[in-house]
Amino acid sequence: MTDIPPPSQPPPSQPSPSQPSPSQPPPTEPGSPSRPGAPPRPPGPVTVSRAGDMAWSGIQTFAKVPLCLTPADLRAAGADVAIGGAPWEGTASGRTGTHLGPRAIRECDYLSRGSWTHLDVRVDPFEHLVVCDYGDAEVLIGNTDGTYSNIRAFVAEMLEGGAIPIVLGGDHGITWPAATAVADVYGHGTVGVVHFDAHADTAPDMRGTLAGHGTPMRRLIESGAVPGHAFVQVGLRGYWPDPPILAWMEEQKMRTHFMAEIRADGFDAVLDRALSEALDTADHLYISVDVDCADPAFAPGTGTPEPGGLTSGELLRAVRRLAAEVGAVGMDVVEVSPPYDAGNNITAMFANRCVLEALTGTAMRRLGITQPDYADPRSLGHHAVPAQPDAP
Repeated sequence: MTDIPPPSQPPPSQPSPSQPSPSQPPPTEPGSPSRPGAPPRPPGPVTVSRAGDMAWSGIQTFAKVPLCLTPADLRAAGADVAIGGAPWEGTASGRTGTHLGPRAIRECDYLSRGSWTHLDVRVDPFEHLVVCDYGDAEVLIGNTDGTYSNIRAFVAEMLEGGAIPIVLGGDHGITWPAATAVADVYGHGTVGVVHFDAHADTAPDMRGTLAGHGTPMRRLIESGAVPGHAFVQVGLRGYWPDPPILAWMEEQKMRTHFMAEIRADGFDAVLDRALSEALDTADHLYISVDVDCADPAFAPGTGTPEPGGLTSGELLRAVRRLAAEVGAVGMDVVEVSPPYDAGNNITAMFANRCVLEALTGTAMRRLGITQPDYADPRSLGHHAVPAQPDAP
């Protein structure tokens, strides 16, 4: 497997299957899911929740947002962001279960609320953004090439619909097709990646297979979709990669911030460096969050946990800052393995909040709130305090 197969198209000499004969009903958009015999409907978002549904009841889209199934649906909705799943784990090497990640990330929120105002910044992202759930990419069991092609086409549909794609994994292998789809639209070589992870994911192969959750960043570089100097990695630690792979990363001019640097200089200083690096050699930003970047105390439900990582709070603030201060054209959150989660599904909740932080940061950027590490003064305790009378 040397490249992700593009979505198949009919040869020019053959009639396109999207052109119906007079006896055929109008089809859905090419490449979009359909149900045989389903009545035609005009394009637009579909609300699948009842008015009285609680967060934990009814059909679970992300945050109960409407469902879209085609780019035309997204365009009719005026969607700013589309959230879709890539429930693939066929290229994972550690503990399994990440194919259940998208469902868990959608279902884990138990609080029913009328507002999503972020208490740190006092911005409700759903007041300023149109957000839709785009369902999941089709997974072909045992077929890596076919599944990766489907994921690439799936993300391309969200972009065609005018939305910023946020993809819920699945193992980290899905970043190769997802980020490639973003680069297809914005231009190969123009997209940079900020990658939060305990591992570099730059292996040359996985036991002879090019695709895998340990290889996606190398595949993006070698394919030309994302140049090595446009990669910023944060949180690496543990006992991998080996020296030859580290040497290759240096040759590619990847910027890597290890936990040793974070311990020595503090996370805020390193995050400021990563923010300044994010777009110094690229025009657009893609964010990739592997939940194992967080210490297993905060994210135990993952396939390859590595002790000694960041806190969930540090990572959530980092995602929000990137979205607000730099802006993102795509994102993924990967490697949630629900069978290994603990307590109140804390790893899925962490991934869920990564998405919410990205939405909040995107809304902040739209509102012009791009100051470094912004917080609302009221949340910092800067209230006007009435003058107190002199004590007797």
